[in-house]
Amino acid sequence: MILRAIFLTSLLAPCALMAQVSFSNESPSVVENPKPTWETQMQARTWQLAIPAPRGLITDRNGKPLAQSRVSYNLAISFPTPLNFSDEQAVAFARQQATLAKALLNRDIALNEKSIIDHYRNRGVLPYDIVEDLNPQQLSTLSAGVTDSLIIRQTYARFYPENSTAAHIVGYVGRVAPLSLRPIENGDVIFPDTEGREGLEQIFDGELRGKPGILHVTFDAEGRKTSERIASPPVPGHNVITTLDLDVQKICEKVLAEKTSRGAMVVTDPQSGEILALASWPSFDPNIFVPVLNQEAFAAVQNDPAVPLYPRAYRSAYPPGSTFKTFVGLAALESGKIKPESKFSCPPSFAVGNFVFRNWKKEGAGSLNLAEALTQSCNTWFYQVGIKIGSLPIIDWSTRLGLGQKTGIPLKAEDRGNIPNDEYMKRVHNRRILNGDVANMSIGQGDILVTPLQMAQAMGIIGNGGTFYQTRLVKQVQSIDNRVIGAYPPRVRDELPITDEIMETLREGLIGVTEDGNGTARRARVKGIKVAGKTGTAQWGPTAKRRNAAWFTGFAPAEAPLYAFSAVYEGSPGEKIGGGSHAAPMIGEALKELFHPKEKPEPEPAEEPAAADSDESG
Repeated sequence: MILRAIFLTSLLAPCALMAQVSFSNESPSVVENPKPTWETQMQARTWQLAIPAPRGLITDRNGKPLAQSRVSYNLAISFPTPLNFSDEQAVAFARQQATLAKALLNRDIALNEKSIIDHYRNRGVLPYDIVEDLNPQQLSTLSAGVTDSLIIRQTYARFYPENSTAAHIVGYVGRVAPLSLRPIENGDVIFPDTEGREGLEQIFDGELRGKPGILHVTFDAEGRKTSERIASPPVPGHNVITTLDLDVQKICEKVLAEKTSRGAMVVTDPQSGEILALASWPSFDPNIFVPVLNQEAFAAVQNDPAVPLYPRAYRSAYPPGSTFKTFVGLAALESGKIKPESKFSCPPSFAVGNFVFRNWKKEGAGSLNLAEALTQSCNTWFYQVGIKIGSLPIIDWSTRLGLGQKTGIPLKAEDRGNIPNDEYMKRVHNRRILNGDVANMSIGQGDILVTPLQMAQAMGIIGNGGTFYQTRLVKQVQSIDNRVIGAYPPRVRDELPITDEIMETLREGLIGVTEDGNGTARRARVKGIKVAGKTGTAQWGPTAKRRNAAWFTGFAPAEAPLYAFSAVYEGSPGEKIGGGSHAAPMIGEALKELFHPKEKPEPEPAEEPAAADSDESG
């Protein structure tokens, strides 16, 4: 898709930059010796200054902009040349212009005396901004009141058209440190540039920045400007095309906003490893950072106890609870120690040494095979199977599915999660893995930690039959004229040998979770679509503030998945939640909009037996 048209408004400014610099005012002082001598002529010089380039776009997979550049208008003071004012005169001149601006705009304009003096001494040939990012009404008001000394100049500003949508992924920019504390030098910018501070804005800062233009401004020996010209215009930065689908991202964030105060939802394409949605809630509006930081809005975000700036989808790891039973079942079948038809009892409790582990249901469920145990999420069944196969197959298959390691997306501070092995246990607990640890591991408790992104990745691998595609967030980087600068095509990291028989067993159990009468996620059902998934609920957080994290994860349609997904609902301290009652409905709502976008949402099913709204602790 050609993205060049989106830059049209951004490229209006370079042609007007000669006017915006506004060096041309002359001082009223009298020149005593107008005839230049050799000595005075040596003082004449030409400045070569940089015109910052507009940053490139960040878009979704279809070219819809998530971050773009726009023209911003500032009200500025242009000091007369030559620069003969004393400090006091410079401040008085600035205050005079500010008084005029105040009368025109009918608003207060605060001036910093030290800032004025620093600017005049070191960079007085450049305009001094007193009001930034004028709105259309202010521009209209000022159009008839500007003078040679009170000017409107154009700059570039970053703009996030989707506001809070995908904010944690896109990130934001900040202004490069001001240069007014040192004298102007060749190569300095004529207005402040920006740099990426978080998200893709930071990681791809070099590609997004573009190439600055060059402005030549010549002054005579007395300090008066004699000419100025644009030697080369700025070249816009490259565009970063993500794998995100803006529509899918919006659906996920809408569901999170309606269903939880804190949580995350991830949707991937299991046939390519591409991330379609990477949603963390709550979110924030990155426009509060541009063109200058909105202190009041930032303070509200920073002081919010829900921590909106924190990207839970990939930077927060949770115990997976019973969702991990899917991987334990896979490891058990691949070990050869159990078969799809092998049956174990599902009693209310199970003793390991001197400790009694309990099922989430108080009554027993009889003898179950793997598919039935997944459907009913029987803890005691998995305690027995986990101990039977031991920790090594569980660790091995979890690792091969990408759990306990970073996915490699181009975002900083991705959490790696944790799959405990003997080395970890010796380092942290000063012992090897014991049967009690294996029992905990078998239901996703203990020291296991998984991010929502890792969980969706693992379910995508199972959903497509065992192909581990490299998880990707960026499709390519391209220039404004559509040349591909860097591409990130699908890449297979591993082929897991999951047989058709094992795949059918897992699929049967996971479909039962949403469709069987004993399933734990019947609120994730979607009309006409078989949804394969697994619920989970686990204790999470420090002991003093212990909370529950509720999960639902899987893929759909079950037979040939278009989407792999995971959702986490962060409970508040003391809040009673479960994967079936809180996380599964979130995925259900999202899938209904994905598969049936024009249909009205189905009413939630009538109250089901306890299994349908399970608060299983495993």
